[in-house]
Amino acid sequence: MTPSHLTRTGIAVLAAAVLATVPGCGLGGGPGQGEDATRTGRVAGTVTFRTLQLKPVHTGYVQGVIDAFEKKYPDVKVVWEDVPGDGYNEKLVADAQAGALPDVVNLSTDSFQLLGDRGMLADVARLDPEAARDYVPGAWEQFKLPGKGQGVYAYPWYVTPEILTYNKELFAEAGLDPARPPTSVEEFFDQAERIAARSGGRYAAFMADPKGRLPGDWQKMGIPLLNDARDRFVFDTERAVGWLTRMKDLYAKGAMPKESLLKADDVNQLYGSRKLVFGPGSPGFVKDVKRNAPQVYAGTQVAPAVTGSLGHIGIYAQSLGIKRTTEHLDAALEFAKWVTNGPNQVAFARRATIYPSNARGLDDPYFSDRGDGTDAETVARAVGAEQLRTAQLDANTPVEWTNQVGDAVVREVQKAITGEQDPRTAVRRAQQEANRLLAAANAGGR
Repeated sequence: MTPSHLTRTGIAVLAAAVLATVPGCGLGGGPGQGEDATRTGRVAGTVTFRTLQLKPVHTGYVQGVIDAFEKKYPDVKVVWEDVPGDGYNEKLVADAQAGALPDVVNLSTDSFQLLGDRGMLADVARLDPEAARDYVPGAWEQFKLPGKGQGVYAYPWYVTPEILTYNKELFAEAGLDPARPPTSVEEFFDQAERIAARSGGRYAAFMADPKGRLPGDWQKMGIPLLNDARDRFVFDTERAVGWLTRMKDLYAKGAMPKESLLKADDVNQLYGSRKLVFGPGSPGFVKDVKRNAPQVYAGTQVAPAVTGSLGHIGIYAQSLGIKRTTEHLDAALEFAKWVTNGPNQVAFARRATIYPSNARGLDDPYFSDRGDGTDAETVARAVGAEQLRTAQLDANTPVEWTNQVGDAVVREVQKAITGEQDPRTAVRRAQQEANRLLAAANAGGR
């Protein structure tokens, strides 16, 4: 995924975009796909490397990284392929079925789960046991798989954490203290209600779009999504009903733009025209505001993301997976580590609104300098980096929460928010439909 795309899309939406075809896609990850590669101690051979939508903006950077690696390891040849974002996962499926996966492949959260669950990726924690200390713990943990123990199936690459962005002038106008932004979902809703009451309809607090809020809000509130066996959804709880009841009430009171229940496309325009207090939780959004609405940017403030008592934030992560059956394992491992080392990740982050997953890279002063505290983009970079170092990172929306499941839940939630059905019924029906889809997917995958 190109980093420029991250500046245009809310982090919660990105984190929730789990591939719909993960269960039962027909991939085989067992012995029939070939034997596991083994280390030889010799870094040599031709390594294929696939990235996602980095050309042409980042061609010079990536090629420079490749050239430096080949200079250090003259017996290695890296063949770089960059492919468009549209249809990326479908291409991975086709290549996996044909036994033609690249040796080192750029994976987003959804494509990582797609290949990892089918046994297509090498366990880098086993093959490279010292690697864990090089990465931020929360990012390293992102690439474990349910039921696979301590195995880690990709090297973390660049990440984008969730932050809180808000118009401090409108915040103060609503009688709230800009120095005391919300820290929990419940407090966020309380402040949104205050904003709606004080704004007189001139502006709203936040976008309604439930697809961008679920399952993130529920995870932050400690609402369980799945049972221990991960074969049934169990979010039909009093807390989920309470969340939806509050959303319905806030929507009726004007805390959200009415049109935002079905879409979030115009969030930049609404925030840039002072019609919205809270912007998307993406650091790249701050950069967009700076470029497109400088007057509103001057009144924009950044704070740590709403986390609740669990200390969880959203994160959108990219990684580099190693094909389990690669012919040149040592070269593939060394190259993936090279791309994701501290200096190379920092250089990449200076070009785009992204963050290193590499611990040494994140320690670079570039990510801790808040300046004089008045420039929102500078503060956003520091806030995001601090959260990456310390927060529990919850980007991996469960693979069971597919696009179909998310859409089914959202449909019922939308009906409750508009008053077509009561919240308790909506949550119950949402869980029933989610479980129907999960059962069908599990049956199809057997």
